Amino acid sequence: MTESVVKYETKENNVVSLNNQSPMDAMALALSKGADLEQLEKMLALQEKWEQMEAKKAYTQAMADFKLNPPIITKDKVNGQYKSNYTSLGNLVNSSLPQMSKCGLSHKWEIDQAQNNIKVTCIVTHQNGHSESTSMSAPPDGSGSKNPIQQIKSTITYLKAATFESIMGLASSDANFDDDGNSAAITYINDKQVSQITDMINATNTDEPKFLKWMGADSVELIPENLFNKAMAALKAKAA
Repeated sequence: MTESVVKYETKENNVVSLNNQSPMDAMALALSKGADLEQLEKMLALQEKWEQMEAKKAYTQAMADFKLNPPIITKDKVNGQYKSNYTSLGNLVNSSLPQMSKCGLSHKWEIDQAQNNIKVTCIVTHQNGHSESTSMSAPPDGSGSKNPIQQIKSTITYLKAATFESIMGLASSDANFDDDGNSAAITYINDKQVSQITDMINATNTDEPKFLKWMGADSVELIPENLFNKAMAALKAKAA
């Protein structure tokens, strides 16, 4: 508490004055003076409010520190069909995590799906406990030839990037999860092809994350149809 005086009257009618000390200090002194339960409850409530204010100030300062040295976001993926560049969710987030960690910030997402609507909430928390969040909603992405699971994953991936970008204040021109409007034209592998690739990955003990990174896809379900033969050829070569 800044430049404040806390006055506390004990049972003995003594007045305790505390300059620039936390409510916990005041509570300890009150106990030594014989405070009753009601008075201690008020002190605990004051302590909780004070801690919340301090945590919020620390969060605000951490976000300011983060923006003093913002991450450089590059377009790391190529649309195989249109040869256009875009930023993947992994690159957007992983480029930001080191600076976030230095500032005591972490994040997570919460996903809520109700009927034909998907809601994604990005929550950023400071190490002192204060959190803030932003949410966005959209229906499953029915563009192209996606199966139901691919439609859901596509929307979730986009909303994760959009909410993270929004709450961290990253410039959309640098960190926009965008593929130049071509996502609707991409045709992904079908369920049978997903099973074929998955079976080959398991049979060859292939490191799936590394394989997907090589393929430029966020999941097996999101491998473009025109890259199916390339994926199978690589897996068959490993098997051989």
